[in-house]
Amino acid sequence: MKTILVIEDETQTRKVLLNCLKFEGFKAFEADNGRAGLDIAQKHHPDLIVCDIMMSEMDGYEVLSALRQQLSTIAIPIIFLTAKVTMFDRRFGMNLGAEDYLTKPCSVDRLISAIKTRLKRTEELQRWHNSRFNAADSSFFESHNLPECIKITKVFEFIEENYHRPLELKEVASTLGYSPAYLTHLVRQKTGRTIKQWIIERRMDKARKLLLNSDRSVTQIARKTGYLDTGYFIRQFKSLHGTTPNLWRNNPKQKEIA
Repeated sequence: MKTILVIEDETQTRKVLLNCLKFEGFKAFEADNGRAGLDIAQKHHPDLIVCDIMMSEMDGYEVLSALRQQLSTIAIPIIFLTAKVTMFDRRFGMNLGAEDYLTKPCSVDRLISAIKTRLKRTEELQRWHNSRFNAADSSFFESHNLPECIKITKVFEFIEENYHRPLELKEVASTLGYSPAYLTHLVRQKTGRTIKQWIIERRMDKARKLLLNSDRSVTQIARKTGYLDTGYFIRQFKSLHGTTPNLWRNNPKQKEIA
């Protein structure tokens, strides 16, 4: 049974939502302010949160920010249900990482549909994660003991599939449905590195393997790992390894390590 947390300070609205959720077969928790809602989320880890924005103790934005700062709650989907309807409010909420933004008055059918759609999407992503990480080449990211949450996983799965071509933060963020600022904060906070650093590290791992296990030229290896400019590839390789790709390839010690 899926669990839903409703954080809403209007008693009547909250009770209506709880009754509808229970009728639809969900297990529902309730909180009448942001602080209480955050405490319940941290304790029970619901499958999804429906949250008002204008509340006492903590507003919805503060609740969302707090959830995204903890590994145990970072992947919980949150749907804002609020009377704040300006484009700035909507964009601000989505940039923080909200999955949906519904404005009051909102029909129960629309809310239930949004909840089911988001839960279905979460399940699909989890199944995709489980199947994708059985692939042999994904061991590069597995070896780094990365946080196990859907949002982090999606980032590295995308890098794994696309590091061999020109790839920028803006594309990663746009494809995954996040803002560049939010994605940068998320990845840096949970891994200590930026998206760009992870892309470079993945490319260099592949480049080292090609240098040691193939007779491809440096230019061919550069193209194979996403660098259109061979000179830039050589400079980046040298800055990380202290030597050029060819000298690194011809060092007997590298063969021993491999």
